[in-house]
Amino acid sequence: MQTSADLATIMDRILDTAADNLRVAKVLIKLGLDPNNITYDALFNRLFEIVLANINLANMCALIGASFLVATLLMRTMVPLRVANMVGNVFFVGYGALAGDIKTFLLYFLMFPINAIRLRQMLKLVEKARTATQGDMSMEWLKPFMTERKYRRGDRLFKKGDRANEMLLTVTGRFLVTEIGVELPPGRILGEFGFLTPDNRRTGTVQCIEDGQVLTITYDRLLEIYFQNPQFGYYFLVLTSQRLLENIARLEAIVAQEQAARQAAIGRDIG
Repeated sequence: MQTSADLATIMDRILDTAADNLRVAKVLIKLGLDPNNITYDALFNRLFEIVLANINLANMCALIGASFLVATLLMRTMVPLRVANMVGNVFFVGYGALAGDIKTFLLYFLMFPINAIRLRQMLKLVEKARTATQGDMSMEWLKPFMTERKYRRGDRLFKKGDRANEMLLTVTGRFLVTEIGVELPPGRILGEFGFLTPDNRRTGTVQCIEDGQVLTITYDRLLEIYFQNPQFGYYFLVLTSQRLLENIARLEAIVAQEQAARQAAIGRDIG
């Protein structure tokens, strides 16, 4: 009971002190104003004096840096956002150095190279998206966003109808799409159609026929890259369209072979 009474007393004192410090009259006195003689001109002039008294190179750097960081909240794409963030980092580094604020200096000094690395990755992504329009369908650029996975001969990567949540890129080894008997060499992607199907289901079965390594990226990460850089959407559309056309051409060849075999069998029967 005594402890509860002591805590209540302490809380009352804290609240009373806070209320006293927040009183308008006390705030005005701290600003150098007379609470009994407040006018708009006096208030404006005092605030103007405070601003002038605090104008120096360090504070100007902080103000410009804050402006650029606030601007990042209004940007919809990652490349200009990273650039604005880096500019803001530079000005805050300048503020920390001029004001002798080591914490601010170190924080923004370390943030700058991180933003620079991410910007470089995004610029590479944009460049590869543009290259896609010229027929370069390499997926090498996506490797920094992927994770490694190894398979042994006989392992099944996935089967037709499985729930799909990632796309894969073959690096070494050999993999077979069992339904159509197509072997996937290194540098080929698989699982991209599962990303596009409404229920995210696998459209084929892939099995490892020689020990190898693949890189994987989740569909959530693909969506993140798409929204960060809409150019990637076009890249992925061209990529999947090419794969679809290859599959159609392969099916047409199979149908043509079956028709030829059927006609040859009919010819032998007639003969």
